[in-house]
Amino acid sequence: MMKAALIGAGSRGFYAYGSYALQYPHEIQFIAVAEPNKEKREKFAEAHNIPENMRFEDWTELLEIEQLCEALLICSPDRNHYKPVMKAIEKGYSILLEKPMSPEPIETLEIAEAAEKHNTLLTVCHVMRYAPFYQALKEVVDRKVIGDIISIQWNENVGYFHQAHSFVRGNWRNSSESSSMLLQKSCHDMDMLAWLIGTECKSVSSYGSLTYFKKENAPEGSTHRCLDGCKVEKECPYSAAKWYLHDRDVWPANVISASSSLDSRLKAIQEGPYGRCVYHCDNDVVDHQVVNLLFENDVTVAFTMTAFTNETFRNFKIMGTKGEIIGNDAKNEIEINYFSGKKELIKPSTVDGGHMGADTSIMADFIQRVTKKDKGSLTSAIVSAKSHMIAYAAEESRVSGTMVSLDDYEKKLRMTEERVL
Repeated sequence: MMKAALIGAGSRGFYAYGSYALQYPHEIQFIAVAEPNKEKREKFAEAHNIPENMRFEDWTELLEIEQLCEALLICSPDRNHYKPVMKAIEKGYSILLEKPMSPEPIETLEIAEAAEKHNTLLTVCHVMRYAPFYQALKEVVDRKVIGDIISIQWNENVGYFHQAHSFVRGNWRNSSESSSMLLQKSCHDMDMLAWLIGTECKSVSSYGSLTYFKKENAPEGSTHRCLDGCKVEKECPYSAAKWYLHDRDVWPANVISASSSLDSRLKAIQEGPYGRCVYHCDNDVVDHQVVNLLFENDVTVAFTMTAFTNETFRNFKIMGTKGEIIGNDAKNEIEINYFSGKKELIKPSTVDGGHMGADTSIMADFIQRVTKKDKGSLTSAIVSAKSHMIAYAAEESRVSGTMVSLDDYEKKLRMTEERVL
């Protein structure tokens, strides 16, 4: 059995990864937790029978003492990754790090280089690579059944409800508090595109904005909170009462309060961020964005991220010299159309767990690598830092309105850092 500690007992730490230990207690045991929110800290500790002296309010307390166990999971907010992960590398932990590695590009490079220097097993949670659906897609692409990839159309359909919950009301609504929308939500996509294509990205250009979720689009009769007498709450698709006011332990309602009781959730709606009108929040991240990417060998990609879809899923068309691959991960279907006229339909195997089973698969992989003392990883810090750079450069392009060369972008980063030092 692998023993582990957790920093950050929020939704990802508690449900995505912590739940694995409850389902497979013979594989992993959590012996310590660091979480500033007392309710979340106690909820996680009680679920995993963690003693009082191993329940820490601050991550610094956990990492000040001797190394407690083999593994450390870091699932704290985006801007609270850099310091604990650098300390954990020094301490000798094997690390599972929630993405993004850091909102700051230079910090991401430093994390990757530190992990490499210390020969640390550091798996970044680009969980989609571990999903059976995308594993099957990668296998098809690598067999070159459609020849060489020439171009890709790739869509991330965020979903109106997911956008409103996470990126308008929620923790990732404001880039100064978390990170850009592209880095936070679509670094998965930048990572998968780089993984599938298998070559370096050379340049990017991007456009996008926050168009809809702002005060000038608030309906007449709306109020700053859904339960403050809003005249359109009953018919509003974003009503907090409709989404959160029940006692079922399901996402997204289980995020707004540690307790699932109606009283706790009512209080959260009345006082917390999730009860706010979606047109009257302090959000600034984009609600739609397009990114054009040029990879080596002249491979081009057209990527679209949009909030304005009914469901949350990814769909794509990969076009090669001998055929095309069309996919929709919600349908769990990969369709291959050969130019010869032949057609093939693949329905990959499935695994229980979030992100199409990827949350389960990444935990199983991480535990196996720690147990076997394997320092390699499908999503190592060095590998993940490269796809992070694509996301940073794309955001730079969106803000500046210019095309950005990846090589020039990274050189500029390092030169700026040297001047600061």
